[in-house]
Parts: sequence; C-alpha cells; structure tokens
Amino acid sequence: MNKAVIAFVLAGSLGLAACSQKTAESAENTADAAAADVNATAADAIADVNAAAADATAAAGNAVDAAGDAAANATDAAANAVENAAH
Repeated sequence: MNKAVIAFVLAGSLGLAACSQKTAESAENTADAAAADVNATAADAIADVNAAAADATAAAGNAVDAAGDAAANATDAAANAVENAAH
C-alpha cells in the first residue's frame, strides 16, 4: 500500500507541475501581450505629440507669413498714400 500511495502522490505532483507550467506560460503570454500594448500605446502617444508639434510649427509659420504680408501691405499702402499726396 505504501508503494501505491507513493505512486499516487508522485502522479499528482507531476500533474500539478504540468498545470503550474501551463499557468506560468499563460502568465508569461499575458505579460508579453500587456508589454506589447504598452509599447504600442507609447508609440501612438509619441506620434500624436510629434503630429501636434508639427501642426503648431505650421501654425506659427503661417502666423509669421501673415504678419509679413500685413507689414508688406501696410508699406504698400503708405507708399501709395505718399505717391497720391505728391500728385
């Protein structure tokens, strides 16, 4: 009977070890998937920040262009006023 009990305990231990291995593999796969999700989210966030920075730079450039155009128009208007006053 001792041999039967030892065999039963050994078989149960091997079964638990197999379950523990499956659980460990499942946990590892879950951790890998979570890490992949974090990496993807971080990459998306970086892309969003870069896009926002590019948009802000373009908007600033457009504002500078508009200010330059306004200054040129004011200069032209002043020159026209001086020319009209001279005639």
